Amino acid sequence: MASVETNGPARAQKLYFAVWRWHFYAGLYVIPFLLMLSLTGALIIWFTAVAPEYGDRLPVAVNGVALTVTQQIDAALTNHPDGAATAYITPIDATTPALVQITATTGARMVAVDPYTGTVLSDRPKAGTWNEWLTDLHGTLFLGPDGGLGDFLIEAAASLGLLLIVTGIYLVWPRNGGKLSAVFIPNLAAKGRAFWKSLHQSLGSWIAIFLVFFLISGLAWAGIWGGKFVQAWSSFPAEKWGAPLSDKTHASLNDTALKEVPWVLELAPLPESGSQTGVQLLPEGTPVTFETAVAGARALGFTARVQVAAPADDTGVWTLSRDSMSYDSPNPTADRTVHIDRYSGKILADVRFADYPLGGKAMAVGIALHEGQLGWWNVALNWAFCASIWGVSLSGLVMWWKRRPDGALRLAAPPVPADVPLAKGVVLITLALSLAFPVLGLTLLAILVLDVVLLSPIPFLKRALS
Repeated sequence: MASVETNGPARAQKLYFAVWRWHFYAGLYVIPFLLMLSLTGALIIWFTAVAPEYGDRLPVAVNGVALTVTQQIDAALTNHPDGAATAYITPIDATTPALVQITATTGARMVAVDPYTGTVLSDRPKAGTWNEWLTDLHGTLFLGPDGGLGDFLIEAAASLGLLLIVTGIYLVWPRNGGKLSAVFIPNLAAKGRAFWKSLHQSLGSWIAIFLVFFLISGLAWAGIWGGKFVQAWSSFPAEKWGAPLSDKTHASLNDTALKEVPWVLELAPLPESGSQTGVQLLPEGTPVTFETAVAGARALGFTARVQVAAPADDTGVWTLSRDSMSYDSPNPTADRTVHIDRYSGKILADVRFADYPLGGKAMAVGIALHEGQLGWWNVALNWAFCASIWGVSLSGLVMWWKRRPDGALRLAAPPVPADVPLAKGVVLITLALSLAFPVLGLTLLAILVLDVVLLSPIPFLKRALS
């Protein structure tokens, strides 16, 4: 039974061992996920920011004046005469190709075209890329769709990761005359487990704030905290457009496991074509085509890379977009999405970063940082962070291995101190985290039930898991 308010070194030591035990058990679950998430995250950055698989950054020689959009699309269609273009992506700059998405009998394909000569530089299925495979593993473990079992297991790991950070900060905080510098500078002269402990705490201290950022920005994609709470509160209110709304949301524009639509718009309904609503973009009577849509985008001030998606059906809209989610721009504050009526050429919606709710703005910037979209410095920082995650995780595993009894069939968890003091600060922090992150509260409750109610009465299990 826990006691309330005892004083002196004995109380502090008991609380230390209790927090260490929670840190240990949280780490048992979290470390495998952190290793997977950091490895897949580093590889995803390679296949998006460095070497995109659709050929976005293949080198192209500047050769006079570029072909028209129509000519570029026709060149892409020569490989698929039975297909139809459903999206066109302008080049990133003058030395990179244009991309054309084609729906063919073999499925959706992405074709990279030299904008000057019409030469097809790359032609591959849109689905089945390494990026998609890694993203699916990163977000769902291949255990169902978003919101499924895999999504929940990862959300539980990310939530417990926050507990791992809080308990870790408590454990390394200088006490008994210790110096703060020892928290951040490893003792390279130490030997054995002392060296690994020093390395673990210094690496963990340096990356703690970054890990909090990565966990929370990742949780915003999760099915419960993200989908049911944060994203629902931070979504763009489509009703302010004044246009008829479709029963389809922006999320329907994501046709693979990849997230291409800005987070803040995913739950917002798309407008519908066919009304007299909107502001005229194209001259009346001008048909909306890829050619005229790109011209309209430039007239609206879209620069560099712009994505143009054709309507999906009779009431669908043309969509012009430039956002960091799709690696169009290294500046998330320049995000912009415009929907055009397919019949009249009128603008039905024009959403910019300034129009996002506060939570949407935070996520637009946060996701860009999380995915390494802000330039080479962001890529290097994220890779260094991923390497640090492996360092802190493996050093923790080495510490455990060196501490466990030789030949003992047990986890060698930190011992349960008798009569653990019930520190008010610890209780308040735990309650606050559990209320803010419901999956964390559920996970802590499950661990508590497992540890106290189920395992304690069974001597063999109590010994093996302690």
